[in-house]
Amino acid sequence: MASLLLRVLLRPTAVSKSYNVFFNPKAISRVHRVVKKVTAADSAKAVAREHGNSLAPAEAEGWNPWEEDERAESLSRQRWRDRFREYQDHIAKSRPKRYKVQIWGKAAIGLYLWEHILEGPLSPSDPTAQWREGEVQSGKITFSFYTGPAVIQGHVPLDTDSVVLVLNGREERKVSYATQWLLHAQALVQAGSVARAAVVLLGNERCSNDWLRPFLKRHGGFVDLLFLVYDSPWVNDQDIYQWPLGVATYRQFPVVIPNAEMVNSARPYLCNFLGTVYKNSSRETLMRVLKQEGLGRECLTTAREKWVPQETPDSLRQYQSALAHSDLTLCPVGVNTECYRIYEACAYGSVPVVEDVLTPGGCQAGRGSPSAY
Repeated sequence: MASLLLRVLLRPTAVSKSYNVFFNPKAISRVHRVVKKVTAADSAKAVAREHGNSLAPAEAEGWNPWEEDERAESLSRQRWRDRFREYQDHIAKSRPKRYKVQIWGKAAIGLYLWEHILEGPLSPSDPTAQWREGEVQSGKITFSFYTGPAVIQGHVPLDTDSVVLVLNGREERKVSYATQWLLHAQALVQAGSVARAAVVLLGNERCSNDWLRPFLKRHGGFVDLLFLVYDSPWVNDQDIYQWPLGVATYRQFPVVIPNAEMVNSARPYLCNFLGTVYKNSSRETLMRVLKQEGLGRECLTTAREKWVPQETPDSLRQYQSALAHSDLTLCPVGVNTECYRIYEACAYGSVPVVEDVLTPGGCQAGRGSPSAY
């Protein structure tokens, strides 16, 4: 029996069938359903045959029985798109316009602008940090502030409308640094990255600021607004405004929170003057008059012969205490009539007494000048 089975399996037809059963990758169905895709052209040909080819060839070939439905659907979609676009426009118009302004504080007066005027926060709080930033909302405007040595020239966010540069132009070295930042801001405006630019400038104490003139829009530049410290003849209250010098933030003068005690409490001293006394200056005259009039007990005075850029913790506390405990703060003229002492006295509720002198140089007695009153 075994030999018979072997001879049957070894027949060629048997081998072929066995191969097909075990190794053919695709089973063949006995029933095949043929589906022919009917196109618009085929439909047109059928219609032409039904009409005895009475239709013109072009008309027969182009006929589409769903044409009206497709046109109606297309119009419906377009109306929906138009209504949705109108809705978006309505939402955009009803939404209040907001503006974003970046302030780059590359001079110490930037801290006066941010902390004392805008009352904005700063993080980190450490004044020696390489990078400090903050944000404050004022009406429709969001102000963001960046300061510190690590703040370098770079790109601005796409949604920034304007930039404000706070710069120092007191001396040649500062002017060179400020010019680099102005050129960077000019490139941003020309590239369309920002729409407007303003500058807050600690100007020269003798009001010699001609280096800035080419950057002003009125002279073909890009700066829309200029806020300038000291009584410059440029001030016109149109695109150039006088800006207050403020307090000496570079000496860590703090933000003073006013209170009723500053106004209502009696102060033990009539006046104070703590500062540098220059040779052949009105400050020498002031110290001599105070001594001659015997006001040494009524006025707090401390004189030094050389100006120092930084206060020690003890000298800063002594200076703040003198301001807080004196009715008057004497403000003799320096290189310019305007000085930090004026604003620092006001911060502690002490009345500044300003010397009515127009200093040498290009400054003038403008509307904001102490000499104008």
